[in-house]
Amino acid sequence: MYYHDKRLQYPVRVETPDPLFARQLQQAIGGIEGEIRVCLQYFFQAWGARGPTTKYRDMLLHTATEEIGHIEMLATAVALNLESAPLSLQETAAESNPVVNAVMGGERPRHMVEGMLHKHLLSTGLAAFPGNSDGAPFDCSHVYASGNLAGDMFANVTAEATGRTLAVRLYNAAHDPGMKDMLSFLIARDTMHQQQWLAVIEELGGSAALPIPNSFDQSLEKQEYSYAFFGTDKDGTPPPAGRYTQGPSLDGKGQFSAVQAAPLGDEPVLGPARPSSGAQKEQM
Repeated sequence: MYYHDKRLQYPVRVETPDPLFARQLQQAIGGIEGEIRVCLQYFFQAWGARGPTTKYRDMLLHTATEEIGHIEMLATAVALNLESAPLSLQETAAESNPVVNAVMGGERPRHMVEGMLHKHLLSTGLAAFPGNSDGAPFDCSHVYASGNLAGDMFANVTAEATGRTLAVRLYNAAHDPGMKDMLSFLIARDTMHQQQWLAVIEELGGSAALPIPNSFDQSLEKQEYSYAFFGTDKDGTPPPAGRYTQGPSLDGKGQFSAVQAAPLGDEPVLGPARPSSGAQKEQM
């Protein structure tokens, strides 16, 4: 069961509404780096969590619920930035920021920019929607909940890293002090969440818990390839040396090496096409 408090998690203020910035904020709502993604990811990881302790399930539920508040903040910010939006996009809005002008107007067809504003007007009444900055609806294709706790934590670090990168870019693009203040809060929470998931990985054993899943008997895998970096240059040029080509593996269970990749199988030969498959006679 979830409870709602009408007050925002953090203040959202807009002094100078900017419909172009509203469009950019949509990416933080319904883009693949956005808050809907991490909210659903943490919920589904929690709802499917198994194990003798409920600590990690509870932690995921707390953070997923926090992310609902982030969606609410961003949706409020979009609506506030659209309050003075005209029925057609004003040239001066893009001209006020050369970066925004290049991305939203100069490098994209004009009708795409106006179309997004029309979507905000016609579909939502100048409010946010569950989609990205191009108007594409969020489709859950980047919600990762594997049922493997350690694997999910690594996915969560990636989600928060890409989310923080987007929030930093939005902060740099923002002119309104209220928007910068809101984004500084969201960036701080992304910092915490990165540390949070990494702390769980450490509790689970860190690199000693690798490879994921650690429940699979490694004697059943082709161990001669388990820690070999494949170089794939056709002329046999060795790959650049690095931590991943020599020395002990991070899990302490092998030694890294660099080998030239070579075909281990034969050229594939498929059977003839079936008569009813719609192929040419010569394929049958």
